[in-house]
Amino acid sequence: MNSEDDLGRRAFLGAAAMTLAAIRRPPTSDGSTSHWAGVPLSANQRGSGSWFDVVKQIDAGMLNVGYAEAGPANGPVVMLLHGWPYDIQSYADAAPLLTAKGYRVIVPYLRGYGTTRFRSSDTPRNGQQSALAVDIISLMDALQIKQAIVGGFDWGSRTAAIIGALWPERCKALVCVSGYIVVNREANQLPLPPRAELAWWYQYYFATERGRRGYDQNRYEFNKLIWNIASPQWKFDDATYDRSAASFNNPDHVAIVIDNYRWRLSLSNGESRYDDLEQKLAKAPVITAPTITIASDFDGSAADGAAYAKRFVGRYEHRILKGIGHNVPQEAPAAFAQAIVDVDRL
Repeated sequence: MNSEDDLGRRAFLGAAAMTLAAIRRPPTSDGSTSHWAGVPLSANQRGSGSWFDVVKQIDAGMLNVGYAEAGPANGPVVMLLHGWPYDIQSYADAAPLLTAKGYRVIVPYLRGYGTTRFRSSDTPRNGQQSALAVDIISLMDALQIKQAIVGGFDWGSRTAAIIGALWPERCKALVCVSGYIVVNREANQLPLPPRAELAWWYQYYFATERGRRGYDQNRYEFNKLIWNIASPQWKFDDATYDRSAASFNNPDHVAIVIDNYRWRLSLSNGESRYDDLEQKLAKAPVITAPTITIASDFDGSAADGAAYAKRFVGRYEHRILKGIGHNVPQEAPAAFAQAIVDVDRL
């Protein structure tokens, strides 16, 4: 069973820890701090979101991509990728820590989020994994970036790993939360134990027309619920959630999310243009770029990284964060930023 299958177990652990009272959490107190490896992050460094006041746009492949950028134009490039149901705000606190170190940081909205739009109404609203990776390669081409450190979590971690596996020349180093989560659709056809299957509820829901309609009509409440399930100890406030929730109003958001999860269950075929890439990914290619993988409470029994360590054959480190949920860059920005800095030195 691969690490993708383990996600069900991890999410179940978060669901078991959540109570109904946790659906609405109180704001973080002004005096709070977040610690990793002895590095504190004060409250005035958390949750402001001011780094993303300006979003640039550029044509890249089949998309017009919205992205935030900061840091010296000639600095080493760091490409940071978000997942579902999150957006670029996940890096609002980690990014300034990196620009202070001289990095040029770029954080794009994935297809179906924020200000990113398809350039043609005829383009399929395809959410398969290789399509998202091609989007990032196209963005790097459009920005004339030959190579970058790529970091991400959730969909972003998967995309980062795919870039490292299929385009190693474009990847200086990687930081992957939850490790190697490249999807193998054949393995995804194998049933899991009932308790693990329970955690996949939203994917089965999305497989139905009722689920598509429900997500469309209730995406604000739905995604807030997912935030609480995936990060039961993260006491985010409404303002923090609302900054990200705005990106879910993208006109293609529902189509991309639904297709992504249906594709994983082989209920959506994807596009033939990506068949060659998917065939390569089905073989679980190794990654040679220097990599740091990060696990958190979300990863449950897979937090030790043993299930995927052999997929990283270059210089490699694995770190475990305690008391942190799925949205590692926003819950532990200092730890995530330090991993980017450290992987650049591996």
